[in-house]
Amino acid sequence: MQTIKYFIGFDISADDFSASCITSPDNLVFSTQKFSNSIDGANELLSLLSKHNIKQSESIVCMEATGVYSESISYFLASKGFAISIEAPHKIKNKTKDSPRKNDFIDALAIAEYAYRYSDKLPIWKPGNEILQQIQVLLTTREHLSVQMIANISALKTLKHKHYQTPLANRIYEQTINKLKEHIKLIDLEIKTLIDKDDSFKNKISLAKSVPGVGLLLAANLLVLTNGFTEHLNYKHIAAYSGICPYEQVSGTSLHKPPRSKMCGPAKIRKLLYLAALSVRTHNQNFKKYFLRKLAEGKNKRLILNNIENKLLKIICAVVNSGTAYTENYKTINPELIKTA
Repeated sequence: MQTIKYFIGFDISADDFSASCITSPDNLVFSTQKFSNSIDGANELLSLLSKHNIKQSESIVCMEATGVYSESISYFLASKGFAISIEAPHKIKNKTKDSPRKNDFIDALAIAEYAYRYSDKLPIWKPGNEILQQIQVLLTTREHLSVQMIANISALKTLKHKHYQTPLANRIYEQTINKLKEHIKLIDLEIKTLIDKDDSFKNKISLAKSVPGVGLLLAANLLVLTNGFTEHLNYKHIAAYSGICPYEQVSGTSLHKPPRSKMCGPAKIRKLLYLAALSVRTHNQNFKKYFLRKLAEGKNKRLILNNIENKLLKIICAVVNSGTAYTENYKTINPELIKTA
């Protein structure tokens, strides 16, 4: 990428976006303009940039992360060759000067100035893989449907314990539950179909599923989280992100608490790892022996399960990185050499 000359700030909402361009905080190329958040508005922006002879290779567009509101314009500009940077709103807010006034125009200019001052540290956004984006949507939809199904099952169970039964209400709940189950099955089938379309994804999912306790849902969530098992494929990083990494709590001579997990991050992955740990604790002899041994040592059950979750993550990352499926009772050729390495 050539030296950046033009810094364009966007303030985006659902219906429109404001844009401001500078070459420095003291040199305004054009004052803030408002465009429709649509393909027509994006083309109007391109016309304005062309009018000022602003080339893609000499400019960078910076905006706040606003979820789906910024998706269309980001993909459009990226397809036209623009460098895009999407920053967390709190980072921009903490590093820009406060103003007693606030509106879209002021915010767009502030984002442009932020891009100028931190141009050497701006992360460059890249369009996501289409298959991964679709899988992510399906996983999110499946989670929502699962929550609804559990709520309906609980409501139906409550109704069936009432003294006076209402057949219509019971029937509606039963039909809703069955329909939700059908939708979830369709989603699972579509996720598998999408994965099978990409040989790399298919192979890596197969490797992940070779690990005991790992099913399609957990493997698919990790696939999306690691951008197709290409980024952050370090079990410690994933454990910290998902909230199962234990952190020490020691300070001076007064604070000496046992290490504890923060239980922050995406609850969906944490739940799937917990379910996987429960499964191998019951059905896998190695993990079952480990659980019983630690239990005999006086360890807390939840702590042992958390350790198993971390072990599973470590194994998943190992088999995907090595390209070799999980082997039960695997032993290294020279264990002593591995210990001293």
